[in-house]
Amino acid sequence: MRTDMLQQTLEDLNGSTAEIEACALISLDGLMIASALPQGMDEDRIGAMSAALLSLGERTAQELSRGTLERVLIQGERGYVIMSASGPEAVLTVLAKSNAKLGLIFLDIKRAAQALSKMI
Repeated sequence: MRTDMLQQTLEDLNGSTAEIEACALISLDGLMIASALPQGMDEDRIGAMSAALLSLGERTAQELSRGTLERVLIQGERGYVIMSASGPEAVLTVLAKSNAKLGLIFLDIKRAAQALSKMI
């Protein structure tokens, strides 16, 4: 039941805008909790990278006196990878297209992360 709710929340986030291409909820130790990823993406590698980057981002924000980490943003020529904490136990990773309106996507991610953190 809980897994279905997590999955539905991710699919709703994916469907909220055409600019979001994929998303996944990952535990802080890098294990995939639920995902809405395209076929052929390596969930284990995505999980490990997301957990490591979020941890590094948190340490960097702390060391450089930037306060609590809100998100890690990676911009490539074909789009964005956005990682945000989803409660103390997980990270929400979202893939967005290069033409994405980031302000709106950040809002959608924040809402989804809050909803997901209550289900974990």
